[in-house]
Amino acid sequence: MKISVIGCGRWGSFIAWYLHHCGHEVCLYGRPGSDNLERLRQTHANDYLVMPDDVRLTNDLQEAAQAKVIVISVASRALAAQCRQLTELGAKDKIFVLCMKGLEQGTGRRLSQVAGANLDPSNRVAVWLGPGHVQEFVRMVPNCMVIDSTDEQLKHELVSTLSSDLIRFYYGADLIGNEIGAAAKNVIGIAAGFLDGVGRTTLKGALMSRGTREIARLITALGGDGRSAYGLCHLGDYEATVFSEHSHNRRFGECFVRGESFDKLAEGYYTAADICALARRNGVELPICEAVYDILYHHAEPMQVFDRLFARSIKQEF
Repeated sequence: MKISVIGCGRWGSFIAWYLHHCGHEVCLYGRPGSDNLERLRQTHANDYLVMPDDVRLTNDLQEAAQAKVIVISVASRALAAQCRQLTELGAKDKIFVLCMKGLEQGTGRRLSQVAGANLDPSNRVAVWLGPGHVQEFVRMVPNCMVIDSTDEQLKHELVSTLSSDLIRFYYGADLIGNEIGAAAKNVIGIAAGFLDGVGRTTLKGALMSRGTREIARLITALGGDGRSAYGLCHLGDYEATVFSEHSHNRRFGECFVRGESFDKLAEGYYTAADICALARRNGVELPICEAVYDILYHHAEPMQVFDRLFARSIKQEF
């Protein structure tokens, strides 16, 4: 099958590598002037992998838009514009797979909603979510992930098309819960980095338990199934986000509280503001996410924020 991947950063380049591993004919697109694309063209490698020679590399979006299946892996705040570009190029009757995690800045819309609003209605949209790091996948360390969509037939088509010995896919059953859980996971990852940065790593167990609990409440309030927070989209992704040395969000949080620079994309920074606004509009308390937001955006002193969380009123665990 011919598949195009839009976005040639760490995750996009891995997706192209993985789809080639699955036996597909792959085109990888990077915007004109992309340093990532130029490096791949010159060396067929980046910091994470060696790209097979027969993966087509292009900065021509019209060429990439010819594939029947288009996987998008760009920063969440760039999704709307990317979809509008594809619509202007006449992309119709395609399958779009969103392989990214976050919310639309300012509106808090889920990414499938953003794509649906900016793509031609003839297109079908799914999301690809779950745990795993490029550095481990390319060493052939397997993991489990989720495909979800409002289109049941599309889910089955994609799971059949994308599954391999490296990734076991599950059929998602709650698009709201899976997208919210995946986006919120990055905020919890930043909180984990804060704990590492101030020497309170042992609190990560409580962070995981209570973090999952508050995100379950938000998912339920939005009309999803709160149990999704305990699945692969959120809790199942914690090891890769809360503990791993490869986690950009965890590392960003650690550097932030130590006053050190970090130059990689940490989606959780943007998601923290939007998920807190979304929760307020829906009357849901997210004490951990609010704590992350206060530290990032209001420069609250981390230890004071942690003390404030501990001073909250005592309540039943469940």
